Amino acid sequence: MPRSTKIIDRFEGRILGAGSTSGVRVVVGDWSHSPLGAFTDVMVADASGRRFLLAPNEAVAQYVSQTYNFDETVLCDVHLTQGWTVDAGPLRASFGLGKRTPTGWLLHAVPQRIASSRPLAVLADPVARIVHPGVRTVGTAGNGRREYYGALDQHAVTRLTGTWHEEALGALTRVTPNPAFGFSSTPQLPAVTRVVTTIVRER
Repeated sequence: MPRSTKIIDRFEGRILGAGSTSGVRVVVGDWSHSPLGAFTDVMVADASGRRFLLAPNEAVAQYVSQTYNFDETVLCDVHLTQGWTVDAGPLRASFGLGKRTPTGWLLHAVPQRIASSRPLAVLADPVARIVHPGVRTVGTAGNGRREYYGALDQHAVTRLTGTWHEEALGALTRVTPNPAFGFSSTPQLPAVTRVVTTIVRER
């Protein structure tokens, strides 16, 4: 039997997206299980639209930068507390979490095995585009990689304080404009979503 030319990578964790009145948009990926081990990385788009990846090591930096779009990659220690305080190079940020969102209640009702599957990601994509403009659940990422987002739960982000390069981030606001890290954005309303991300790539 011929050997498959595809590798399927599975990342289990949480994605937090938040905008700020300073124009800085922040996306935190906190991954408990992945081919790279457990890690946290941060994507930042500043007010000018310049996109940064804050990565904890070279392996994460290489994988993520080959999948998403950045203007600059910064290798730095990335620390995330259980209370959602992030300390990562030029970024210091604390987030407050609120109640489960209406989307979260719908997701929470779906068995995880089904919710995390690639077929459901394909079926959910047209709905996600309507309910959350800018959000996609399946698409083509960098280097021809195929990416599937299986959302499992979602809670609102209610508060943001912090600094980017020692300048105040300002107050929490929508994640607009789209930071354009990849084919999909986080929801415009700040939220943390529990996800299983599946990436299919060439061997």
